[in-house]
Amino acid sequence: MSTSTLTNPILNLPDERCVEALGEAYYEAVPAATFPEHHLRFRNDRLLAETFGLDPQQIQDDHYLEAFGKFQGQEPFLALGYHGYQFGTYNPQLGDGRGFLLAQVRGQDGCLYDFGTKGSGRTPFSRTADGRLTLKGGVREMIASEALHYAGVHTSRTVSVIETGESLWRGDEPSPTRSCVLVRQSRSHIRFGTFERLLVMDRPDLMERLLNHVIAEYYPDLRAIASVQDRYLGFYQALVERTAQLVAQWMSVGFCHAVLNTDNMSITGESFDYGPFAFIPAFDPGFTAAYFDHDGRYSYGNQPGICHWNLEMLQRPLARIMPREEMAQILKGYGEAYYRAYRQRMRQKLGLDPHLEGSAEALMGQTLQLLESTQMDYHQFFATLRQEFSPLWRTDAGHILSETRWLASAGPQGDRWRDLYHQVLNELPDFAMDDVAQRLTQHNPLIVPTRPMIEAVWDPIAREDNWQPLYDLLQKIRSH
Repeated sequence: MSTSTLTNPILNLPDERCVEALGEAYYEAVPAATFPEHHLRFRNDRLLAETFGLDPQQIQDDHYLEAFGKFQGQEPFLALGYHGYQFGTYNPQLGDGRGFLLAQVRGQDGCLYDFGTKGSGRTPFSRTADGRLTLKGGVREMIASEALHYAGVHTSRTVSVIETGESLWRGDEPSPTRSCVLVRQSRSHIRFGTFERLLVMDRPDLMERLLNHVIAEYYPDLRAIASVQDRYLGFYQALVERTAQLVAQWMSVGFCHAVLNTDNMSITGESFDYGPFAFIPAFDPGFTAAYFDHDGRYSYGNQPGICHWNLEMLQRPLARIMPREEMAQILKGYGEAYYRAYRQRMRQKLGLDPHLEGSAEALMGQTLQLLESTQMDYHQFFATLRQEFSPLWRTDAGHILSETRWLASAGPQGDRWRDLYHQVLNELPDFAMDDVAQRLTQHNPLIVPTRPMIEAVWDPIAREDNWQPLYDLLQKIRSH
């Protein structure tokens, strides 16, 4: 990301350094840690090719190590400052404590993308932490971001995972444990908490400068609005809509983020920063992924409400530069936006047109009731729909998942669900059955990395440094 002529194709990507141009009030310049070893464990050639047009054949492993592990020729690195509500309590002692903004590069689509690190060393925001990332944590985040991307979720992507040869001590992993540095690509590393910090600093001028940058880069359609206040309110309305759509994506694919603090909410409405996440094993609104979330604040079913709350808290700093009453009015539309997006995605998981009403709406509700009462595997249910669908389902309800024992065990409730699905299919024209099959395939992945699956690929890494099961899992995820 240097503008000089280099033989490394990655480092030849022009770094626009937009956040640095905003001024030093938003970040601390930091050095990268030096590591005793560099072992490339994951390289995302697809991402670099699709987003930046780089030819994987021209990129060697050493290019990844140089750019994303040794961080050569790319200084200064920017540790961004932010605050946040953590489990409902405001915490001003935050900021990038184990990562930094590495570069900002324009993609082939004309959009600006960030490269950010995780596990790259201590910063002024580290407090007592060591600024490192465990190898298992890096592997888990890489699996999460790839699985979510291929499931149609607006997510950050892992670019690389490089093992660094250090031994770390952690309370939630058998220690000593192995270390790594991860680089991820996202639209932006600016968070809700970035604005919350500027409120505490009493700097509405910095807030306005930052928001102008956010609108220019991430909400360009708003630039044509002449009135500054209307432009700012347009941003908030668009963010509310994007956040509602993001939560609908999580909920439909059965994903529990686990730590939805305001410092983990992106100003672009993008999912990122995966710690103790989990894909639900069964449809249980009370499912909680983080062992330290004792009250279930960030449970699977609470995610829509928590993101609404986070958007409401964002009004506090933004009220310094736009009217809060109008933001409050805008936020009233969040629930409708969320449910609209969620219903559309769930209809597609059932193979139906996302805008189909009537019986399709009833089928969605009855499907969720069936899944919750029987506690059958959420992901396997939809994968089985995809695998076993047949146009014969229109002729006789008894054909629907006829070989599926766990549906038969649901008794009368399963029969009612079959009858309703049969009714909905018969309300469609005969030629629509191909569309049903296509939607079932597109929206129901055969492989979803639940915790047992992740542990199954981590175990051979931990025991014998065998990475092949992980690579096989990634291939299956990407094959959809």
